[in-house]
Amino acid sequence: MAKIEQRLQALGIVLPAPAQTPKGVVLPFPWVRVVGSRAIISGHAPLNADGSFAQPLGKVGAEVTPEQGYAAARLTGLAILASLKRELGDLDRIANWARVFGMANSAPGFKGQPAVINGFTELIVDVFGPDVGAHARSAVGMAELPFNIPVEIEGEVQLAGTRPFIG
Repeated sequence: MAKIEQRLQALGIVLPAPAQTPKGVVLPFPWVRVVGSRAIISGHAPLNADGSFAQPLGKVGAEVTPEQGYAAARLTGLAILASLKRELGDLDRIANWARVFGMANSAPGFKGQPAVINGFTELIVDVFGPDVGAHARSAVGMAELPFNIPVEIEGEVQLAGTRPFIG
């Protein structure tokens, strides 16, 4: 069994099924796009194990508490790991996490976005360790997010054993 798979198992983590988008919604892009030595990750939402959107929905600082936002960011991390595993076949192909852009659907006046997105960052560092899991990061507030999700996260990882992309 691969090292990251063993780590997930040791942490009791089960990755969710692919996202179930609302009826009639078509998303004409891949969740993960491999370009040379990089895997670029489209924005993901917090998912339940079956791929449905995790509750609660709404704005952090109003319908969603900061603690629930933190949990949503962690669930978003699991959704991203599941997409990476489906695309790459093996999470051990990730040489390092390069950058992450975390967005919190924020109520007016809410300023705790970094603490919310820590739910994602702490998961990734727990799973991959500080050398591979550490990443550059932004955590910002948004007036709205698709489907009223509380958190959306995108990012980029560097792949092991690949040639760099030269554009």
